[in-house]
Amino acid sequence: MHVNNLKSSFILLLGLLTQISLFSQKDLLGIASPIQLQYGENTIDLEDYFISSQVLSVTSDAALEFKLSKDDNLLSIEINEPMTQRLSKVHVVTNTGSCDILVKSPEKKKVDLILQDRNYTSVQIKGEMNSWNPANTIVEKEEGKWVTSLQLNPGKYQYKYIVDDQEINDPTNVDSVSNGIGGFNSVLTIKGGDPSLIPMLSTVSFDDQSIAIKSSQPFTRSYCFCDNQLLSTESSERNIVLPLNNTIQIKEKALIRCFAENEEGTSNNLIIPLLNGKVVTNGEQLDRHDYRSQIMYFTLIDRFFNGDTSIDQPVDDSRLKPLTNYMGGDLEGITQKIESGYFDSLHINSLWLSPITQNPYTAYQEYIEPQYFYSGYHGYWPISSSKVDFRFGDDASLKRLVDVAHKHDINILLDYVTNHVHEEHPLYKAHPEYATNLILEDGSRNLRIWDAQRLTTWFDTFMPSLDFENEEVIDVQVDSTIYWLKKFELDGYRHDATKHIPRAFWEALTKKLKTDVCVPEGRTVYQIGETYGSRELISSYISSGMLDAQFDFNLYFDAREVFAKDDQSFERLWSSFEESLSYYGHHSTMGNITGNHDQARFVTLASGDVRFDEDLKMAGFTREVSVTNDVGYDKHRMLIGFVMSIPGVPVIYYGDEIAMAGAGDPDSRRMMRFDQLKEQEQKTKTLTQQLTKLRREEMPLLYGTTELIDVSKDHLVFKRSYFGKICYLVFNKSAQASEITIDTQEKLQSKLHQSTIQLNTNNLIKLPGYSFDILTNY
Repeated sequence: MHVNNLKSSFILLLGLLTQISLFSQKDLLGIASPIQLQYGENTIDLEDYFISSQVLSVTSDAALEFKLSKDDNLLSIEINEPMTQRLSKVHVVTNTGSCDILVKSPEKKKVDLILQDRNYTSVQIKGEMNSWNPANTIVEKEEGKWVTSLQLNPGKYQYKYIVDDQEINDPTNVDSVSNGIGGFNSVLTIKGGDPSLIPMLSTVSFDDQSIAIKSSQPFTRSYCFCDNQLLSTESSERNIVLPLNNTIQIKEKALIRCFAENEEGTSNNLIIPLLNGKVVTNGEQLDRHDYRSQIMYFTLIDRFFNGDTSIDQPVDDSRLKPLTNYMGGDLEGITQKIESGYFDSLHINSLWLSPITQNPYTAYQEYIEPQYFYSGYHGYWPISSSKVDFRFGDDASLKRLVDVAHKHDINILLDYVTNHVHEEHPLYKAHPEYATNLILEDGSRNLRIWDAQRLTTWFDTFMPSLDFENEEVIDVQVDSTIYWLKKFELDGYRHDATKHIPRAFWEALTKKLKTDVCVPEGRTVYQIGETYGSRELISSYISSGMLDAQFDFNLYFDAREVFAKDDQSFERLWSSFEESLSYYGHHSTMGNITGNHDQARFVTLASGDVRFDEDLKMAGFTREVSVTNDVGYDKHRMLIGFVMSIPGVPVIYYGDEIAMAGAGDPDSRRMMRFDQLKEQEQKTKTLTQQLTKLRREEMPLLYGTTELIDVSKDHLVFKRSYFGKICYLVFNKSAQASEITIDTQEKLQSKLHQSTIQLNTNNLIKLPGYSFDILTNY
């Protein structure tokens, strides 16, 4: 490939770029996450970025007021009014080198919500703007009105008023959306710049010396980095040329990152992977350590495969139902499935294992109605922090699993429970003071108060949450977490109940992972968290000093609504998707799930065999749930197609590759089936294998720029492009066959053979009802 003539005079400058001072791998691990500023005082702990260096100086190319405390490497930046630059950078010099970190200015806007008083005694508000916690937001009564003053990023926010203890929608706002359980929430829309005028960066071409990038709109400022070093570039208002010089080529692996802005807003972030100084052109060049090329698979160990019947030992208690007791799945069963090639056939390169620590030997009764009895088959009730549950195997079986997985180029991510322990855990028995209070000051029990008591609430009466305000608790739990990674050479963690643990713990854990594992052992560790809440809350746990990613539940819930319900519009889904991009970036490693062990199986919601507005848990206990409408399978396959096509890490919940049925937990946790698949199940598995193969191989699906082509109630068309290669994703959620035109004169071909293409001036795509396809120009 060849870049345009813009580079001709620029090549003469390449020799000047070899003096860049680089940090060694031991000083700065990975990519320095951008600093997102907020209004007020911002404190940045530079030790989140640098392992053992002393920061000597910090300079900026923007009018930032900042102070550097060299004693503790703290950088303070105060923002009191909107900045003229949306993007800037700080240059950090330490005793071992220097680096550049992107800085993003606040985008929040002031908005007042007003509710007319009608002799109300109290008014509160809860929604996505305050993590659904009324205590986080002040509502003041002013001259016959209740006023809520907020500062919010552009986007959409679901919310409700609580008026005299009754939840109501905003009577002054006609915009609402289904809440997924039979009701509706009001929706507040905060507008940003004109999307059609905001720069969209995309790759154009490359050769041995440089890379060419274009912008859809003129930009006023741009920043390009090779890993953590700012690159000198030549640019016009719509073009950027980057050098591929000796400095870049000295690293085996590197990432080019580009950002731009104009008066309307900030561009997408562009990422280009390099291997030995060359642009990566095929996904097969990327291994399991490239987290953006992951396809993750979640195995609930007890429900996956029984590989060693000699260790089967369900709890002997007649009060347990079959779905609440152990079913025999174990570590050896997963190992055997790796060896058999099952995961290779799905092109999986990351396995997420449910918790493996020892759980109770007896059954416990859930405190909420109908107070069923459960065993700890799921692994989330630890009575030990260092012992493998004997029903799953032992140390040797875990080591064997990890060794076999690595031979198949598969990461092993361990689901680890840090927030709480079971009451039989020695830690709680020895130190009951390590737990938060079960009884609140008003005498009520602090049970499952997910938002108002987010950092202290207990999950059940026999499961104490730990008090992470106590530094001893942080130290103990950090050491317990790292124990597994060091002993068994695991590749990372899925962290349970992330939002219920203060950020101080995640900072301490990540710092010690770097100093005790990553640096001395020369390896990386991927950490993904579980948080149900607003995107602002979710993103607050993602940075260089904390987690790499979290699961994008907000996007999943919108996708579930849109793909399952005929009356929901693709416009809702795309709006949600764009909001995720604005918070997490266009090339994040956020987890995009096909389903979840805490939710009803999507296929049974889509088929109508369970209803969104019923008690999904009770549905599984009171009737046999199956898929009786084949449309559910069609919709399920569309959801998988969407998950495999968008930026982020696709996450397959075990059984979703065959569209297993199930109501709510625990019915959504049935034993996995590998044989005697129904026709629709086999069809789903075959299509999933096609999709995962494309995802692993096609660079547009891994690192391509994402652009909307067309969206309506029933049709969605978007493209992902990478150096001239384009994948078009075309969805039709109507029950009827549809014709969709893609305005390009390039000849397109179907990768999935789900549609027919009529070539004329444009490409006329004919899609059956409830279907999708991936079309390429190559």
